[in-house]
Amino acid sequence: MPVTKSAAKALRRDRRRTIINLRIKRAYKEAVRLMRKNPTVETLKKAYSQLDRAAKKKVIHKNKAARLKSRLSKLLTKSLPAQAGSPSLPSKPSKRKVRKATKRQSGKVTKKKVVKKT
Repeated sequence: MPVTKSAAKALRRDRRRTIINLRIKRAYKEAVRLMRKNPTVETLKKAYSQLDRAAKKKVIHKNKAARLKSRLSKLLTKSLPAQAGSPSLPSKPSKRKVRKATKRQSGKVTKKKVVKKT
């Protein structure tokens, strides 16, 4: 039992916050579960919304929300081509590969000119 008046108030406040936080936590977990069960754009939007709300209210860390959103979007991109029967989207080449390819195509190798001062 709380001893001081302020401790009693804090206990009441904490009990109220716990109920609210559990409600938010339950909502985002349910949205993520539905997204995993049936990956569609609509369920992804709902999951994003619930995850952002939970991160904003500091029920979960923002990096956890970002990590879950990333995994869910990856799941959606994986399942959409399979559902549509179309081939998967080609991935973008990395910047490093693009630079190497452009160097090879140009074929020019330039040397720095050294100017001697006398």
